[in-house]
Amino acid sequence: MKSGVRALGVAESFREDRSTLAGVVCRADRSVDGFVFGQCTVGGCDATATVIEMVERLDRPDISYVLIAGIAPAWFNMLDLPAIAEAADRPVLSISFEESSGLGSALRDEFDGGELAARLETYRAQPERHAVDVDGETVYVRAVGCPLAEAEQAVRAFTPEGGRPEPLRVARQAARAVDEFSRE
Repeated sequence: MKSGVRALGVAESFREDRSTLAGVVCRADRSVDGFVFGQCTVGGCDATATVIEMVERLDRPDISYVLIAGIAPAWFNMLDLPAIAEAADRPVLSISFEESSGLGSALRDEFDGGELAARLETYRAQPERHAVDVDGETVYVRAVGCPLAEAEQAVRAFTPEGGRPEPLRVARQAARAVDEFSRE
């Protein structure tokens, strides 16, 4: 992948009532050239809309991929990856870092009625996770808008070392810094 290819990495930092989402535009050569921030409700259903709004505010046609840390930020505020990919008009890759049997049981433990039904519907509409080896570590990728082989190539290209793609690593740090700053 060429060094100038850009990805938007989106990660979160949360506290009791809200989650700070940070978006970082990062080139494959690790140069950072943009930031965007948003908030979503812990336990709410607004994370998808927040990510879409962040992409729209950036207004960066040079971004080739949207990389998102996980699929359920802010205590099961489920992300709808196909909706984000459609709005962003580019591939969306959700990357998680732990093996899991899925979120169905956890959702059933925490929610019921309409809240559970809405989350399960969104969750079931997402693509399957695929294990991807990156520098001897395994990450789990859901890809919308591109073939799995391209998604694997993109994840590896944006991961210079370790198992966390650089756009997500920097976005997580930025979200934590904003959260810390807003607590003071």
